Amino acid sequence: MSSTLKFSLTSSLEVFQYLYDYCVQLYKGQNVQVPKRTHSLVCDRQASNIQKKSTSGMRWTVHLEGGPRRVNHAAVAIGENIYSFGGYCTGEDYQIVRPIDIHMLNTVSLRWFLLPFDDPSEQSFENVPFQRYGHTVVGFGELVYLWGGRNDNGACNVLYCFDTNTHKWSQPAVVGVIPAARDGHSSCIIQHYMYIFGGYEEVADIFSQDVFRLNLYTMTWQYIVTKGTPARWRDFHSSSAIGSKMYIFGGRGDRQGQFHSRDEVYCNRLVYLDTLTMTWVHPETKGPAPIGRRSHSAFVFQNQLYIFGGYNGLTDRHFGDLYKYNPETNRWSVVEVKGRGPCARRRQCCCVVGGNIFLFGGTSPSPGGIVLPTPPDAEIGDSALMDHSDLYVLDTFPSLKTLCMLLVIEHQLDQNCLPKVVRWEIEAMTTNNSISRPLPTMG
Repeated sequence: MSSTLKFSLTSSLEVFQYLYDYCVQLYKGQNVQVPKRTHSLVCDRQASNIQKKSTSGMRWTVHLEGGPRRVNHAAVAIGENIYSFGGYCTGEDYQIVRPIDIHMLNTVSLRWFLLPFDDPSEQSFENVPFQRYGHTVVGFGELVYLWGGRNDNGACNVLYCFDTNTHKWSQPAVVGVIPAARDGHSSCIIQHYMYIFGGYEEVADIFSQDVFRLNLYTMTWQYIVTKGTPARWRDFHSSSAIGSKMYIFGGRGDRQGQFHSRDEVYCNRLVYLDTLTMTWVHPETKGPAPIGRRSHSAFVFQNQLYIFGGYNGLTDRHFGDLYKYNPETNRWSVVEVKGRGPCARRRQCCCVVGGNIFLFGGTSPSPGGIVLPTPPDAEIGDSALMDHSDLYVLDTFPSLKTLCMLLVIEHQLDQNCLPKVVRWEIEAMTTNNSISRPLPTMG
């Protein structure tokens, strides 16, 4: 079959049925019988059979530029929208106290929007978090709870709530044992509790291995006394909820334990807290585990844990790999993803919406010719880094329709015969956003 895929077809149904034949050969190889181009119901039935037979269907389907250029931000999906809070962009001033910015991604249109801060009065600003990085956000219903993080002046331990319906901030009154101010911690939701683990405590100047939880009904903080051997002191790790268990992976520790001597440790042992018994468990895992790293992304899909990217300071290495952990078998495996994916990076965000994973932002080693100021959280040994404004979509199992649209895009086929809604989707998949400005270059 010619790679140019020249068509003399006029019917949009014929085009998609013809593309379907090609998709099957391209996506599954010669082991699958290519169906004849007959009625669309036959195509649907064959597509269903292919979905059942496929063993590794993940594919990067979208790559767009021009989104918010952010590093060390925090994001959460509420319905079909993703809300990204704060973070930094190298070269901006983070000593000035100003309201945190919120960018919202419509995952249908793939458009980013900067939500306006309508009321700049001093009274309203009291309930609005300052611009920060190293914080966490979790979604509970249609509310987003933000905790922790820092700017260049210091860290914070105030709880804030953002209502995604009204776009208003509030500062809930909390009681109990409130965690000390920190950044680089992790958080997740189990039932109606927000769990906080680890991080770097500002005042004590130490890494933490403490567990706190906030009852989101009563707004009561509680320090959790756990049993078993706890996860080591660390920051910039991940915590992920699967059922009643909080899985901790990665992060940066120190050979001196809780003290920061710059003798760093990057552990790749997985550990979880059983929140029913408050017991730490260190499972014996099988398969190839990810190399120790920090500032990676972790997400849960179909009750399995995925790890993407991150950074190891001992080797000054950024990662662009994807691993999967199955808690039923205690097995790690490398996920082979089709399509062109993101470059190796750290401090990006990943959010799951339906069967898609949306990855955006982060930072990675800079190519030549880019003018780079010093990031606000630069450390000894950091290589010159470039902040990203891109968006990638990982489709966990792309539909026949998606595969056909990818072929239309790849081979620049005539779209005039396609339905209007399909043309709109193709345009959304290929049109960059315009939230951020391009990076300055030399020469």
